[in-house]
Amino acid sequence: MLLLVLPWFFPSVLAAQSTPIPPLLRDLEFGQVNFLHTTDTHGWLAGHLQEPSFSADWGDYISFATRIREKVEAQGQDLLVIDTGDRVEGNGLYDSDEPKGVWLSEIFRHQHIDIITSGNHELYKHNTSERELMVTVPNFRGYYLASNIDIYHPQTKELVPLAPRFKKFTTKLQGIRIVAFGFLFDFTGNYQNTAVRTVEETILQDWFQEAIQDKDVDLFLVAGHVPAHSPEYRAIFKAIRKIHWDIPIQFFGGHQHIRDYAQYDSKAVALASGRFMETIGFMSIDGLSTTDSPRIKRSPVFKRRYIDNNLFSFHHHTGLDENSFPTEEGRNVSQLISKARSALDLDEVHGCAPRDLWMSRVPYPHQDSVYTWLETELLADSLRDESRGEVPSVAIMNSGAIRFDIFQGPFTQDTTFIISPFTNRFRYVKDVPYEKVQLIMEVLNKQTRILETTEHENDPTVVAQTHTQMSPSIPLAPPEQLAYTEDKVVDDSQDWLLNLEGSRYSQAPLSSNGHEHKLVPGYTTQDDAGHDGDDTVHLPVSFYQVPNCIQALLFANQSAVPETVDFIYIEFVQPHVTLAAKFAGLDVDFEKDSEEYMPSSTLTDMILAWVKKHWKCK
Repeated sequence: MLLLVLPWFFPSVLAAQSTPIPPLLRDLEFGQVNFLHTTDTHGWLAGHLQEPSFSADWGDYISFATRIREKVEAQGQDLLVIDTGDRVEGNGLYDSDEPKGVWLSEIFRHQHIDIITSGNHELYKHNTSERELMVTVPNFRGYYLASNIDIYHPQTKELVPLAPRFKKFTTKLQGIRIVAFGFLFDFTGNYQNTAVRTVEETILQDWFQEAIQDKDVDLFLVAGHVPAHSPEYRAIFKAIRKIHWDIPIQFFGGHQHIRDYAQYDSKAVALASGRFMETIGFMSIDGLSTTDSPRIKRSPVFKRRYIDNNLFSFHHHTGLDENSFPTEEGRNVSQLISKARSALDLDEVHGCAPRDLWMSRVPYPHQDSVYTWLETELLADSLRDESRGEVPSVAIMNSGAIRFDIFQGPFTQDTTFIISPFTNRFRYVKDVPYEKVQLIMEVLNKQTRILETTEHENDPTVVAQTHTQMSPSIPLAPPEQLAYTEDKVVDDSQDWLLNLEGSRYSQAPLSSNGHEHKLVPGYTTQDDAGHDGDDTVHLPVSFYQVPNCIQALLFANQSAVPETVDFIYIEFVQPHVTLAAKFAGLDVDFEKDSEEYMPSSTLTDMILAWVKKHWKCK
């Protein structure tokens, strides 16, 4: 293991993992059946190269799952490994590959996974969904479940299930009888070659009703890309409970990018395990009946843990060290990840960030806010369309256009995709009254109801998917937003942040700064089971409110406000700008009256060009 010491002098060191500070840890509590869970990994299989507490890679996770399996099986217990989707988009390991997903699929398949499902990101694009059908489903044949997803087969053109709807199996050592399903939330942003049935519709179908009528079941297992607290999972819970009032149900969820645990009754719970390979979720259940024992009447005992994804945690929970912990398969996959990063030039350094720029760790506006940097430096310097000359302009974009914090030090090819992996360009409308632009901004940032009109309009529990994650004052998100490309509508997960006081969640992100003492800032999760779920005991982190949208004033004398401006906006917000303009009394048809601004230049392109010019490495 190598320390990230002066990495700007040694770019190749970015491919190595950093050494975490020894923290205080809570142990795992094993049971009859145990689970490891990942969700929303979004290509982060190399781990977090600038954040020691999340620095383990997919090869390390393979070793961890193997060692945990050895440990529990030695005690006569069982282990199941679960993944609930959104494996693609959001990291250079996926987004810089061409065709996308070749390296990622090869790396991912080496982990033995007992139940795997699709997320919404696997379905946004034609090539992504077909690759899921033709590559990922075969890679996990017998383990991939798709209870409510169909796809038009590229060869037969027939609409077929993406994968089997459900499966029944028994665990290896104890013969625990499990009926398992694999769901996606009520998603409507999929590409036209796929079809997603609503959960309410699916659970009325004959095959589902027959599956839950099974009397020889010890545990129902519902894995899916569905929030732990959601109407979809509540509907599945109620459907099973109508038939079986006492059989335990274990749900695994995702999509919200948070650590979360929901308890439906004394015998039914759900676990969600964060995002971006920051968290390995752990669950155990005791008190289950088996094929060799009668049904136990007492309530089962559920235990959960959110494991920080680093080798210190892995070594602690397996009781092994740096010599005894790695498996041959794990080492080989870590080497494969290094090979992929090298082939994709992900460690190429384009510049060096002079300071940390936070999404929500500092108040906005603040010199260390990534949004202040966007407004006053990047957009002010970069948005210049030669055809418009010196015409004054105002540019707006939603805060979720940035996906991650920027850390002081090397800004690499990988960083480019991590902070902004999107393909959105800018559009503009000429001669818009400046005061109308300000009214539009006010509507976008304060009249939040107009933003609740896309794919999750029936789900009031959807939570913002930002790097800062949860705090006592949680941003509640409506839908992942739609991005308009040349020939398709896709989601770029540039999430809107809506503020709602009094949420049940309380989480905070890990600091990248080192501390001498053992307690470091990090996740402090409050969920339905209390505040002791995180395996690592952390200090809480402050969280600050982020606006839905920011604006850059692109004219020389900002003390003299122009009467009219070019109104520039990042293209995926167009549906929301259209609605906001109506509230602001602006009569503009944005479909017909807008034009492309700086054609063929995306926000990601601008960021990379700006970094190369302004953030020189010393």
